[in-house]
Amino acid sequence: MSYLSPSLSLLINAVKKAAASLNRDFSEIEQLQSSVKGYKEFVVASYTRVSKALQVELGKIHPDYAIVTEAEKLGSRPCFIVAPIDGLSNYAHGIPHFAVSVAVYEGGAITAAVVYNPAADNLYFAEKGKGAYKEGFRNHERLRVSARKDVKEALVSTLVNYQEAVSEYDTLQKKLVAATDNLRISGSCALDMAYVASGKYDAAVSRGNKLGEFAAGLLLVKEAGGHIYDIDQKDKRTENLELVINSGNLFAVNNELGRKLGELLSD
Repeated sequence: MSYLSPSLSLLINAVKKAAASLNRDFSEIEQLQSSVKGYKEFVVASYTRVSKALQVELGKIHPDYAIVTEAEKLGSRPCFIVAPIDGLSNYAHGIPHFAVSVAVYEGGAITAAVVYNPAADNLYFAEKGKGAYKEGFRNHERLRVSARKDVKEALVSTLVNYQEAVSEYDTLQKKLVAATDNLRISGSCALDMAYVASGKYDAAVSRGNKLGEFAAGLLLVKEAGGHIYDIDQKDKRTENLELVINSGNLFAVNNELGRKLGELLSD
């Protein structure tokens, strides 16, 4: 059973409170799928509610911590890195695969993380140096990355925000499709990373996504024994988390597949 520090317990409770409105709103969104009128406005209002609730609840923990969503706003001071609804397109279309993601950034490192899917009531959390866990009713489940060694047999998720040429996205997809039969595009970077930490996915590849969408997942994967690399870094023998945080171009992977996947992506 995991030991929850007082600060991590407060963070988990804050995320759950902030996400409380999502279940009610999500039920409404499922009913709105057959109606165009008011659909977008409702999603925006729901996102705003969660965002404001996070500001209130996290502010109770550390009133002096800023709340940021993008690397450009990440300074040297402690802050919360958040994604109010990661997987917003899924949420907006009534697909129950989305998450509220919060990471604590202190001293130039992510020290605590919570990823919560309220639709499934699945909560993943980690604290630096203390392991990664999935919440359970009585006992929390310790997370471990998979031990799969063969890229061909690996289950890999991808999520690419292609703001530039679509050809870059196509190149990445073709490499992965050629290397493995098992490719997934789930629509939530935070949950992709949580699944890598859980051993459900063997790797997750993210390009061009916002810091708030993957920051908490970085700690989950690391504390579960996995590795994080920047896709474009030349030397894949060592991690460069500072580069990852600033670029958003990353792959999270177990220990066995790190070198092989790195060679594939940089080829």
